[in-house]
Amino acid sequence: MPSLGALDRTAGNLSRQIAEALREAVRKGDIRAGDLVPSSRSLAASLHVARGTVIEAYEQLLAEGFLESKAGAGTHVAQALAESRPVSTPEAIPEPATKSGLPGRALAFAQIAREFRPLAPIPFAISVPVGLTAPGDIWRRLGNRLRARGPGAPTGYADPLGALPLREAIAAYVRRSRSVRCEADQVIVTSGTQQGLFLASQVLLGPGDQVWVENPAYRGVTAILENIGYREGMIRVPVDAEGLDVEAGINMAPHARAAFVTPSHQYPLGMPLSMARRTALLAWASGSDAWVVEDDYDSELRYEGYPFPALQGLAPDRVIYLGTFSKILFPSLRLGYLIVPRNLVDAFCGARVLMDRHPPTADQHVLAAFMAEGHLERHIRKVRNVYSEHRRQLIDTLEALLPGDLAWIEPGDQGMHLVLWLADGLDDREVVERAAREGVAVRAVSPMFAPQTGRPGLVLGFGGFSSEQMKAAAQRLAAVIAGSPQHGKAGKGKPGHAVPGTGRSP
Repeated sequence: MPSLGALDRTAGNLSRQIAEALREAVRKGDIRAGDLVPSSRSLAASLHVARGTVIEAYEQLLAEGFLESKAGAGTHVAQALAESRPVSTPEAIPEPATKSGLPGRALAFAQIAREFRPLAPIPFAISVPVGLTAPGDIWRRLGNRLRARGPGAPTGYADPLGALPLREAIAAYVRRSRSVRCEADQVIVTSGTQQGLFLASQVLLGPGDQVWVENPAYRGVTAILENIGYREGMIRVPVDAEGLDVEAGINMAPHARAAFVTPSHQYPLGMPLSMARRTALLAWASGSDAWVVEDDYDSELRYEGYPFPALQGLAPDRVIYLGTFSKILFPSLRLGYLIVPRNLVDAFCGARVLMDRHPPTADQHVLAAFMAEGHLERHIRKVRNVYSEHRRQLIDTLEALLPGDLAWIEPGDQGMHLVLWLADGLDDREVVERAAREGVAVRAVSPMFAPQTGRPGLVLGFGGFSSEQMKAAAQRLAAVIAGSPQHGKAGKGKPGHAVPGTGRSP
């Protein structure tokens, strides 16, 4: 029998180390199926351990089916392993990903994992809860109290719709702040907006259906539709200064089954959907028996005037409304919500059960108390003031650093991000990579457009970072843009240049 190597006596649990060493020897082919393993006494002597330690390791491997023992014949490596162990090829050269043997869907999901890798918590990542934008000690105190001896203490399985106190608090909040028409029994607590979008696509769409999606749009929704079989059925409807071009959508796909929209603050460009377009969209949905999925991801943060009312309030039986606490509180909370027409509640609940049964309960109760005691709305007022000032400072800094024919800011008056357009000829993905090497975190805009319609730009968040941090990051970003290899070849920029896919001038 080959050597099992030295045991790490400082790490403890020697029987587990012996068992793992035997498994590894079989995986490497040093020991083969059917081979006799040493007696417990002889192996214990060679390893200088107690015989009981080896017996414990053998018993574990016998229970796993890794070893077989027959009276009078000793203990052997299980013969079944010969059928399951692949033939080894010494020093095999790794194959390219396209020849890895993985299914196509696995490769597609791996690409999504790379694309959605979170940005480092540095400027200009979106929604980083530090400094004045963090929820404060009240969140910690509520959590400690409710988890220790309140409703947040450990329990059994819970309601797939979510904790009732939180659903009641959400219903009251959106009725008051967003003009949403609903009751608590229509609220489904989700693990963030992403899960809500996935559930909506599963419940509302059938084989062969078409679905409207804004162009450009949040990659989270287009990636979902691409990977559940709607790459061809996804109709990318252009947006302009009034938001989604409903007439264009009707011309492109009049019988689409659903429309995924961001009417309060189009993502990523920022314009709201005009009242005329809202009326037209809902009239189309009603006349075509279609659904509207309203992603209301950061409507609380409008800096001039009041937030626009939710589209759902105009047609509660036709609109599926999505909200999230990730932006306004902190992303790691992973709590959002769906508000659905009553005739869809059971369908969404069933789809949710198949994903993760129900959301974790402890933080739901903490958030319910946070809302019921008025802390959420006080927090929103505080961060709105902080973000408004940070936004103004960032705009002033960027405009001072960057010439208008090289980069310019998309107008807007709400949210926690800006779009910085780049002159034609600049590669926004290359700029993103170079900025990361300089300690600046940004996202490229071009992947959010449909193929052949995009233009280069960057999404910049201005969360809880200090003025000094953002100014220093803006200086490094400006240097990256000015030093881009395509800079000398960049075409015309801001003056008179229409944004592809939008029909508007920036």
